[in-house]
Amino acid sequence: MQKIVRQILTSKVYEAAVETALDEANELSALLQNRILLKREDTQPVFSFKIRGAYNRIAHLSPEEMQRGVIAASAGNHAQGVAFSAKLLSIRSLIVMPATTPAIKVSAVRNYGAEVILHGTNYSEAAAHAEQLIRETGMVFIHPFDDELVIAGQGTVADELLRQNPGTIDAVFVPVGGGGLISGIGAYIKALKPDIQIIGVEPSDSDAMAQSLEQGKRVDLQSVSIFADGVAVRKVGKKTFEFCKRVVDDIIRVDTDELCSGIKSVYHATRSIVEPAGGLAMAGLIKYVRDSGCTGKTLIAINSGANMNFERLRYVAERTRIGEKHEALFGVTIPEKPGSLKRFCHDLVGERNITEFNYRLAERTKAQIFVGISIRDSSERETFSRELNRAGYDNIDLTDNDLAKTHIRYMVGGRSIEVKNEKLFRFWFPETPGALTRFLDATRGHRNISLFHYRMQGGDFGRVLIGLECPDGDDDALYQRLDELGYRYVEETGNPAYSMFL
Repeated sequence: MQKIVRQILTSKVYEAAVETALDEANELSALLQNRILLKREDTQPVFSFKIRGAYNRIAHLSPEEMQRGVIAASAGNHAQGVAFSAKLLSIRSLIVMPATTPAIKVSAVRNYGAEVILHGTNYSEAAAHAEQLIRETGMVFIHPFDDELVIAGQGTVADELLRQNPGTIDAVFVPVGGGGLISGIGAYIKALKPDIQIIGVEPSDSDAMAQSLEQGKRVDLQSVSIFADGVAVRKVGKKTFEFCKRVVDDIIRVDTDELCSGIKSVYHATRSIVEPAGGLAMAGLIKYVRDSGCTGKTLIAINSGANMNFERLRYVAERTRIGEKHEALFGVTIPEKPGSLKRFCHDLVGERNITEFNYRLAERTKAQIFVGISIRDSSERETFSRELNRAGYDNIDLTDNDLAKTHIRYMVGGRSIEVKNEKLFRFWFPETPGALTRFLDATRGHRNISLFHYRMQGGDFGRVLIGLECPDGDDDALYQRLDELGYRYVEETGNPAYSMFL
């Protein structure tokens, strides 16, 4: 711990990075009844804290190592940090990025003077290719998080915020991917002010550090979140895991809707739009306050980055109200007779606002509607459902149903009487040319596609809903082909939203 503190205090980050502001979010502070501060790492030269660790590591290379050049594997902020740092130091840099990386990120890295090689469809394949290139070229690998000098560079964030707010700090909320940022911040703060809580925040579907700390060993996740790609790490580092065991007080998991709400809260406080990983800390802070009921505390959230794809904003806006607990989604069955819809709207919805309404005639005896309702808090979801039941309206709460939120709300159109033995799957297709063709090749001649829905969301992967007609007794062959394809997928045939609307 003493060594890492010395490395933080003697780091060279300010040859490239800037000291970022610690801004107070006045309206949010009043709303949450706590003093909320935001550490603005989104204002760094590469719009991310990653410049700190990358530059500190590269600046400590020997002259002989600098002559060999540096190499990194990354699809995002670390790539830009390495490329920017290498350009400042006038050394060669090579970045291996997955072929699925959006063009805007590839061009950003190239604009910093780096040579870019596109390889594989994910980080693991890109990293494996980088290792091969290291053996062939002798270039120096710059790890995104599991390196003491990288950790020390990130730890300078803690040195700044303690100087910027010399008074009481009760907790610091830090986004967690591989663990480099929280290791550096936690090590420095615990050495100087051990009473300050260090609280990590992870997506609930990308929680490698939380699971590792719970099990006492590093866990290798089978899959990770595709939304918050800046923290999409399947396995945390050896060094970072050891640091986190000593300095992290708690880790909060947040779902996608809560994360979108965190992005909106940062926007209201700063008028800046952070990337999903950049909104993690704020989302965790808000959840912490709501769950604990604390008041009068000084809480700091680390805004880690702002490299947001513009096309992703629509998706964020659509999911934010649910994350704020201000919208609920329901599937409701009403009698198909005159006056039923008016009764539903007037007597049951009442003073609540309808945020969404989808309906198509399917049967002559009953109608099934997909409806969004404005609510004040989570308890009102349960209240509304009970009111529907008392009125004789069968209903399903779909607020937490990802199939309904991602696909069905955009495609309510009734059932097809022609479809036989249909199975429904949600896929994550890489946003790269040929992804659909590879899927069709894998199922060609064996399955008829009975349903297909895709909507661009601005991420590295597209979410696709597919229905396949499957002959009886042929399931094993289908699953084998899908597994061989290599795309992440989830079967949704048993989902109640599917049976109700599609």
